Amino acid sequence: MSANLASVAYIAATILFILSLGGLSNPETSRRGNFYGIVGMTIAVLATVFGPRVTLAGIPYIVGALLVGGSIGLYAAKKVQMTQMPELVALMHSLVGLAACLVGFASYVDTSIVLVGAEKTIHEVEIYIGILIGAVTFSGSVIAFGKLSGKIGGKPLLLPARHWLNLAGLLGVIWFGAQFLNAHDINSGMLPLAVMTVIALLFGVHMVMAIGGADMPVVVSMLNSYSGWAAAATGFMLSNDLLIVVGALVGSSGAILSYIMCRAMNRNFISVIAGGFGTGGGTTPAAAGAEPAGEVTAISAVETAELLRDAKNVIIVPGYGMAVAQAQHTVYEITKHLREKGVNVRFGIHPVAGRMPGHMNVLLAEAKVPYDIVFEMDELNDDFPNTDVSMVIGANDIVNPAAEDDPTSPIAGMPVLQVWKSKTSIVMKRSMASGYAGVDNPLFYKENNRMLFGDAKKMLDEVLVALKS
Repeated sequence: MSANLASVAYIAATILFILSLGGLSNPETSRRGNFYGIVGMTIAVLATVFGPRVTLAGIPYIVGALLVGGSIGLYAAKKVQMTQMPELVALMHSLVGLAACLVGFASYVDTSIVLVGAEKTIHEVEIYIGILIGAVTFSGSVIAFGKLSGKIGGKPLLLPARHWLNLAGLLGVIWFGAQFLNAHDINSGMLPLAVMTVIALLFGVHMVMAIGGADMPVVVSMLNSYSGWAAAATGFMLSNDLLIVVGALVGSSGAILSYIMCRAMNRNFISVIAGGFGTGGGTTPAAAGAEPAGEVTAISAVETAELLRDAKNVIIVPGYGMAVAQAQHTVYEITKHLREKGVNVRFGIHPVAGRMPGHMNVLLAEAKVPYDIVFEMDELNDDFPNTDVSMVIGANDIVNPAAEDDPTSPIAGMPVLQVWKSKTSIVMKRSMASGYAGVDNPLFYKENNRMLFGDAKKMLDEVLVALKS
């Protein structure tokens, strides 16, 4: 394939990637967007493998790598549960960061290309920045994977003088960068490059360890942005225009999404990165004096079915508990039954529900819940006073009235779904434990609230049976 033909293929792939991002912004067009992305990536891979920069001798190695990587990806796609998607995404981000590091070191030790003067300096800056971003992305994503999978606790690790440690690391990176650029040969430049890599790896670990469980959806989005910038840096190192453009697209879209999610949590992006908010999921509140006063009113599955049967307007608010219980299919069956009886059923989705952006939307789409009854928080909040039953399935922090009523609450000011304004709210939980943010929820004690305790899948199955009886 000639260089001109490869460039045309890259342009076509870039256009398809842009269309893919546009399609993925809406549930109704997400399938088409996903298809555009697949076609674009296929064109990009073929243009690279058969392009002028790959010799015939190297093709068998590339094909072998594609077969190994594709097999692993296919196995993961078939075996990984929907509840494991957030940690899988974090793991994928780590691989992008690792690739950027390996490409950076390979580019530095590559003696086939001789550069001098300004070109040599620019190339070394590209290598240094690429490895820096890649190392932070790799180690940070690995820690995020551990937190999301439960292998590492969600409680933030706040080291003494942590901000000073970060500042010292930044100064060290700058100083070793100067040493790297002033190195006379590869051997003398490898030491500062390696030291910087270690600092970047430690910073990635420290940064994500200091971030609490409640901020993990933003962290996943942020690491997605980092992986994009790592890919763009790799593109500069390899002089690959497609990698630069696609990396910039992913990096900028991830940064915008992180900003949107921080706004949805009333959180400053810098404060999220600084860490310190949230505890391990499912912990009981530490300060007994801060617990809301009152008693909870329990409800049975049969009583829940009676309330739903008599309702005219129902809003369902899904959370991570629905994902853990794999209850989305039963939720769809209940929704389908109620709609057939003339009940207006809608879903309210908070931007940070679950463990990653769009987590609940993906689960509902998997269960074939119609797109036109799934609404964002801002579209539904004004409708709760006219709602007969609000059903909260495994969500906690995103329906916590303390965000509006208690200025001293850690989640004060965070926009939430106002389910307590409906005639009756039903919260499905295994226990009275607090949510991922470690903040108790006064909603549980309100007079119009009912608590349906137990596994979400089991309880919803019982509700469905009662509805149909």
